[in-house]
Amino acid sequence: MAEEEEQQSVQREKLLKKEYYYPDCPGCKVDQYKASQRGFPFRDVFNIWIIVVTSSLPISSLFPFLYFMVRDLKIANREEDIAYYAGYVGSAYMLGRALTSVFWGVIADRYGRKPVIIFGTIALIICNTVFGLSVNYWMAIATRFLLGSLNGVLGPMKAYASEIFREEYQALGMSTVSTAWGIGLVIGPALGGFFAQPAEKYPHIFSKDSFFGRFPYFMPCFCISLIAVVVLIMSFWLPETLHKHDGKNRASITDSFDSLENASLMINTNQSKEQNQEENKPKSKSLLRNWPLMSSIMVYCVFSLHEMAYNEIFSLWAVSPRKFGGLSYSTENVGEVLAITGIALLVFQMFLYPILENFFGTIMVSRVSGALTIPLLTSFPYIALLSGVALFVVLNIANMLKSFLAASLITGLFILQNRAVDQEQRGAANGLSMTAMSLFKAVGPAVGGAVFSWSEKRLDVFFLPGTHMVFFFLNVVEAIGVVMTFKPFLTTR
Repeated sequence: MAEEEEQQSVQREKLLKKEYYYPDCPGCKVDQYKASQRGFPFRDVFNIWIIVVTSSLPISSLFPFLYFMVRDLKIANREEDIAYYAGYVGSAYMLGRALTSVFWGVIADRYGRKPVIIFGTIALIICNTVFGLSVNYWMAIATRFLLGSLNGVLGPMKAYASEIFREEYQALGMSTVSTAWGIGLVIGPALGGFFAQPAEKYPHIFSKDSFFGRFPYFMPCFCISLIAVVVLIMSFWLPETLHKHDGKNRASITDSFDSLENASLMINTNQSKEQNQEENKPKSKSLLRNWPLMSSIMVYCVFSLHEMAYNEIFSLWAVSPRKFGGLSYSTENVGEVLAITGIALLVFQMFLYPILENFFGTIMVSRVSGALTIPLLTSFPYIALLSGVALFVVLNIANMLKSFLAASLITGLFILQNRAVDQEQRGAANGLSMTAMSLFKAVGPAVGGAVFSWSEKRLDVFFLPGTHMVFFFLNVVEAIGVVMTFKPFLTTR
């Protein structure tokens, strides 16, 4: 009798370890795929990487040529005011995204991650192409706003990345999103720098009377839209990760049981397992009352404002004249710097960040990255005193280090946000995060452009002259973010 009870206990224990899936649920199919998966998930990493990179390309691709675009649209009365107006073009995208991110998150939770990804990619193709054809300042503002409103890809992709990988690759999934996002924000400006104003850079190929001569900022937008077309086609083969059970009975992927007694045991065990999971599972609560989520979003917002302001200020600073404390770089020079940074960032995030995250922990890496950014940014005004090869080498090193630190920050906060909620709230949580972050990112370019424009008018003052004031502003924002990485601001569950 004791032996029979022991055998039954062992059998029940084995059954508890088996997984049961709804046969027609896409999320369950993904769970089956993860359970049977062996080795490194190259395909999933690539899918996430290319979609997020493509989605982020238009965000900052305009920064290298925005100064010249605003100048050509003749909205600014003085040269010193160009950066001021440029800031609003940069902010329009983020303002649009802030208004719709929660909506796209809710749609992703209700209908799936995949439909939102496909629709957002289509919107990117259309709006980004039209932006390149802008003939006046307000057309540029409107198309950027629509692009931000209709492209709700990033939030669902963060949820998707947290669901498509096995547990041991969770950090890799979030790192892939932040890596791709950071690389997109670097490659985008590189494309903008290389391909803007082609009639001036490549007169032997494009004449000033050609289509690309009459629309000098269309080519980089068109190149990004072509990449998005390829990604759109690829997206139709993405597996959906959202669970859609619709009240159907579960089916086992394990071998069938021969005896009725074992079948009964399976049912009882499965019910017991579901009851235990239900008891142990934290009850879903309002996202606004989820303090681990909200605290990570608040810290994320501050660093996002800083990063967006930096991306615009760096390009404006690099192309502005030496007499204003800039580098007098061309858009092509800026593109070269950003391209080198993009390659280095890819290597760092794929190979070094996972090691740092495993060794030091998510919060510590984010905290140290933020602290190290402050002295690095303080050195930027002095880099402008260099010239020639020394300037190129030092500038590349400084920008690479800045990108490494920023990517480490964002990756850690991605991980914290997705760990703070269950799957049924993950899309909405990422939508809420995107809304708050987009509001701060909308402020970043506008404030950054205004501060940069103001700094160019105070070159001879004693306290923080010229660009010293710009980088001091960035350091203040970064310092606030670093302070918020400590308790009680940042809490994890």
